[in-house]
Amino acid sequence: MKKTLFLLLTSFAACCGFASAVFGAVSATTDDAGAVLVSENGKPILKYNYKTVELPPGYFESLEHGQIYAAPRSDYIHPLYGLDGEELTGDWTADHAHHRGIYWAWPEVRFGGELGDLHALQRVYARPTGKIDVRNVGDAVRIEAESLWKWDGKTPIVREIAKITAYPLEAEGRRVDLHFELTALADGVSIARRNADQYGGLNMRYAPVKEMTIGEFRSPPAEPNGPAWTFISGLWEGTKERTGITVFERATNPDYPGQLIQFPEIFWFQPTFPAAGRKFELSKDQPLVLDYRLWIHRDHFDEAGCRKLWERYQRETGKPAN
Repeated sequence: MKKTLFLLLTSFAACCGFASAVFGAVSATTDDAGAVLVSENGKPILKYNYKTVELPPGYFESLEHGQIYAAPRSDYIHPLYGLDGEELTGDWTADHAHHRGIYWAWPEVRFGGELGDLHALQRVYARPTGKIDVRNVGDAVRIEAESLWKWDGKTPIVREIAKITAYPLEAEGRRVDLHFELTALADGVSIARRNADQYGGLNMRYAPVKEMTIGEFRSPPAEPNGPAWTFISGLWEGTKERTGITVFERATNPDYPGQLIQFPEIFWFQPTFPAAGRKFELSKDQPLVLDYRLWIHRDHFDEAGCRKLWERYQRETGKPAN
C-alpha cells in the first residue's frame, strides 16, 4: 500500500540576501519494500532505501574482483537526482561493490576489541527496525528512520536515527538536509576513518561525471568554526547543463570541518569524520550528532554565494522541525 504526502507551495521567501522563489508540490511515496521516493511536480528528488536491498540478478557473477563486498545493504540514498531528473549517484558499481550512493558509514567500527567495517559491509551492518516516519514539515518532506547497527548481523551495538529533509526548489537550487544521531547500545564502541586518516563518514559515490571539478573552501586556522564547504560539479548523463553539489556542515559537528577526501577516478568525494588520528568513542548517554546540508544547483556557486548559504544554514536549527 502506498502512502503519498503533498505540499502545495505558493509563497516566496527571502533569506541571506537571496530572493528565493518557491514553486510546485513536494510529495513523498513509501512503497511496500520500504523505499521512500521524494519528488516535486513529478520530478524525483531522491530515493531513500530504508529496508534491505538485495543484489541485482547477475551482479555477483559480473564482478571480476571484490565479491566479498557484494552484500545486501540498507539505510542509504540512491538515487540522488539533479534538477533535470538526472541520476547523480551510483550503486552496485563494478569497481567497488559496497559503494552505495550517499551513505553514512565508517570503515573502522570497533566493538569488544574486534574490528568491523560498516563502510565495506563486513561484520557490522545497519538494519532497519521498522520505525520510519514520513511527513510534511513546514514546506518540506522529512523522513525519520531508525536503524540498528548489528555486529555479525545479530548483536545491536548502535542505535541510529537518520533524518532526511528535502525542500522545494529555490532560485539557488535545492537543499537536502541530513541529520544523524548515533547512540551506543554496548560498551566499547568506537568509529574511525580507514587507518584513522583516510576515508569515512558521509560517503558519496557519484555516477560518472564529465568535465568534473572537485574542490573545497576552508577558513584559516585562526577561524576554526568559520565557513567551510566541499563541492563537485560537472556534466552528468541526462542533462546538457553543468550540475553542482555543494556540501555544508554544521559548525557544531565535532571535529568541524571535515577533511576533504577525494578519488576523482571513481567519482568520489566526501567531508570526513572524525579528525585524522582519532577513534571516536560512542556514548550510551549522549548521542553523536552530525548535520549536513546538500545544495544541488547549476554549475557551481562563487565564494560570496557560498558564504551566504553557509551563514543561512548555521542560523537555522540544523535539525528538522518536529
